[in-house]
Amino acid sequence: MAPLAVRVRPRTIDELVGQDEVLGQGSWLRAAIESDSLSSIILFGPAGTGKTTLARVIATTTKAHFTEVSAISGGVSDLRRVIDEASARLTHMGHKTILFVDEIHRFSRSQQDALLHAVEDRIVILIGATTENPAFEVNSALISRSRIIEFLALTNEAICAVIESALTSEYGLDGAFTLNDDALDAIVKMAGGDARVALTTLEMAADMAASKSMDSPVEPANDSGVDPIPIALADVMDAAPRTTLPYDKKGDMHYDVISAFIKSMRGSDPDAVSYWLARMLDGGEDPKFIARRIMIFASEDIGNADPQALLVAHAAFAAVERIGLPECRINLSQAAIYMALAPKSNAAIVAIDKALSEVSKGPLRQVPNHLRDRHRPGSENYGTYQYPHSEPSGYVEQQYLPDGLEKGSFYSPGQRGWEAYRTEQRNNDKSNKGSAG
Repeated sequence: MAPLAVRVRPRTIDELVGQDEVLGQGSWLRAAIESDSLSSIILFGPAGTGKTTLARVIATTTKAHFTEVSAISGGVSDLRRVIDEASARLTHMGHKTILFVDEIHRFSRSQQDALLHAVEDRIVILIGATTENPAFEVNSALISRSRIIEFLALTNEAICAVIESALTSEYGLDGAFTLNDDALDAIVKMAGGDARVALTTLEMAADMAASKSMDSPVEPANDSGVDPIPIALADVMDAAPRTTLPYDKKGDMHYDVISAFIKSMRGSDPDAVSYWLARMLDGGEDPKFIARRIMIFASEDIGNADPQALLVAHAAFAAVERIGLPECRINLSQAAIYMALAPKSNAAIVAIDKALSEVSKGPLRQVPNHLRDRHRPGSENYGTYQYPHSEPSGYVEQQYLPDGLEKGSFYSPGQRGWEAYRTEQRNNDKSNKGSAG
């Protein structure tokens, strides 16, 4: 028997749930499908949201010839064969061809290039499906010839609707099982917006419940002689003891979660930092990648407001290299929480980026004579360099920037932590020097 997720796959647009924005009444995509006037599209979104299912619906409703090429096993020769057949079909019979490519991001550039002229000349109407952002993974020329349709992760309500339909559908469990509220909530939580995960979990939980029912048969409560088998929370937990949240180490989810992690450290929220760190570790993220981001953050967002932050980050990176998982999760947690609690300053990155911009775009500026190297003939004419260590304060007011640049052109000290303290001390030293003079 086919898996439950296959058996209850929607057969019409109306049976698809959770994508009302792109498939609702009045939408371009629905109108194009219903009028059989579809142009090339790329369906983009998380797994288990209905992209492949929609392609199957189109296959059963269109009058065009529908064909599919595997992005995993298919090669350029397969594509050329399909295109040649589509061209002959269009020339001799006037029939259009819809070509479905699931996981189109797995196609090489040469394979994607092989599609270009066929899509542009409408020899084939392309339906590409991908979980990766097409802007990064699909040939830009192919994107320009297609319409991008974004599918969103299914809401909890949509997942509930999918589960309830599977429980009653004649193609699914056909009323043979019931699901209590706790078990339903657990499946929804574990699904993480993925209908396929929800249905797989439901199927495994039903198998667990059926097995227990055979071991401990219960007298039927009605005349039919058959009562639905209850699926309890324990059955769900036995079938899938942990939540499987979506995470891709190279795709959009990877960038979204690391972005949330960094922004949470910047926003000084240690709870959020701990959560996003756990999401990455649970998803199999390379701990050295996380440690590198923490080390960058220590200078970019804390800097000299707390110079110890970089040392903590460096120590955490060294610990990750030497200890590894699972123990290095503790080192990462300590470092990340330290970053969240530390005073913040972005003065270091602002200063160097302004200076780099000046160097790359500004004029050539000469080193002031009194700062030049003295190990050459004629250096006695360079002017007097005042040695700061000769002063009680260790500070000398003299020109250090080249002509044409003023103090404050690049560095603007933060108002927190050690950086603010040292700025105040330096200003006091300057004031005292002036008063003494």
